[in-house]
Amino acid sequence: MTTEPTPSSPETTPPPSEPAAAKTNYDPKIVGIVSYITLIGWIVAIIMNNPKTEFGSFHIRQSLGIMLLMFVAGFIMVIPVIGWILGLIGYLAGFVFWIMGLIGAIQGSKNPVPLIGDKAQEWFQAL
Repeated sequence: MTTEPTPSSPETTPPPSEPAAAKTNYDPKIVGIVSYITLIGWIVAIIMNNPKTEFGSFHIRQSLGIMLLMFVAGFIMVIPVIGWILGLIGYLAGFVFWIMGLIGAIQGSKNPVPLIGDKAQEWFQAL
C-alpha cells in the first residue's frame, strides 16, 4: 500500500526576534557620583542614566551647571586684573559647589548647590 504525499502545511517558524534591549539598571546614586568626575565621567553618567532616574538626572544637571561655571570663570580670566580676581572667585566657588554636589550624591540627597543649582535644573531639564 502506497500513501500519497499529502500537501503539507507550510511550516510556520516565528521570525527571528530582535535582540532584547539591554537593560541598564545602574544605581542612581552611582550615576550621580560618576557625573561629578570630570567631563568624561559626566558623559558616562548620561549613558548610565538609561532609563532616566530622577536622582541621576538631578545630579547630571547640577554637574553640568558647575562645569559651565568653571568654564565661564576661565574665560573671564582673560581680562587683566579684574578678570583674574573674578575668575579666581569663580573657580573657588565652582570647587566648593563641586564638593557640595559630590557629597550630596554620595549621601543620596537632592539639594541644589547655591546660586546656580536651581538655574541648572531649570535650564537643563532635557537631561
